[in-house]
Amino acid sequence: MKFETVHTCIRVADLEASVKFYTEALGYVETRRMDKPEDQFTLVFLSDGISQHQLELTYNYDHGPYDIGNGFSHVAMVTDDLEAAHGRHRSLGYQVTEMYSVRGGKPNIYFVTDPDGYDVEIIQR
Repeated sequence: MKFETVHTCIRVADLEASVKFYTEALGYVETRRMDKPEDQFTLVFLSDGISQHQLELTYNYDHGPYDIGNGFSHVAMVTDDLEAAHGRHRSLGYQVTEMYSVRGGKPNIYFVTDPDGYDVEIIQR
C-alpha cells in the first residue's frame, strides 16, 4: 500500500488575514472554501500551484488566538485501500478512529495518531 501527503491543516484566528498573508506574501492561490456554520467552522484550501499538496486553513468561529504549538491540526495522506490501511494501523496497535465520511455516504477517511499525539488523516484515493 502506498501513501501520499495531500494537505496540511493549521488553525487560524483571523481567516481573512491568514488568506491574505498566504496569497499575498507567499503566492498561494485559494482553490476552494467550505463554510459549515452548523459546525461552527470554515475551511479554506490554498495551493502553491506547483505541487498537489495543499494548505488547509481552518477557522473555528468560537476560538480566539491560538498559542504557538497547539494551532497545528494534522497532515493528510491518501491511500488506494482505506480498509486495508485501517486494519493495518489497528493491528500495529496505533490509536485509530473509526472510518467515516464528513459528506455522508460510504466512509472515506479516518485518523491515526502518531506517538507524539499528532493526528494523520488517511483518505481513500
